[in-house]
Amino acid sequence: MTDADDRRDHDQAQRTEHADPARSFLFLLGSARVDGNTEALAREAAAQLPSHTVQQWLRLSELPLPAFEDRRHTESGSRTEPTGNERLLLDATLEATDLVVVSPLYWYSVTAATKLYMDHWGAWLHTPEVRFKQRMQGKTLWAITTTSHDDSALADPLVGMLRSTADYLGMRWGGSLIGHGNRPGDVLRSDTAALTDAKSLFG
Repeated sequence: MTDADDRRDHDQAQRTEHADPARSFLFLLGSARVDGNTEALAREAAAQLPSHTVQQWLRLSELPLPAFEDRRHTESGSRTEPTGNERLLLDATLEATDLVVVSPLYWYSVTAATKLYMDHWGAWLHTPEVRFKQRMQGKTLWAITTTSHDDSALADPLVGMLRSTADYLGMRWGGSLIGHGNRPGDVLRSDTAALTDAKSLFG
């Protein structure tokens, strides 16, 4: 059994043991690197949640999605309900009360896998039977990112995009956590400020 298998088993146990139906966190891992700085920071923040809080962790690179196709204003504009990985991600998104986008800063925004996942939100918005916008209202959206730069302001476009998304869908904006690191493990070794902020992010 690999470390990834152990981690998935652990995450599954977190979802089923002492489940609290009042709060359910979905962590969407968008990095192209496994166990990178952003994921490490997210796990530090998640460790502060009460033990009974439901947590689900999904790695977007392991759930590839088809290219997003904008069918608005076309004769074939109608959509069928999602299947496969898209269905899994849609169900997980709708079931959670709190969505945590865990994406390192790539070219001043979220990663390609994260952006593709969120592009599919546009498809779900135009699938009437999903009632996506209505069902997203009242959920809370969070952002966790890391950058190799010292200036946290360079993450403003990423945070702004997610915050504007929350506003558009009538979601609450939970806040953002920005760490600093380049090589794997840097944030845990060196960014004491981010680790301190992680302890209170969800509080």
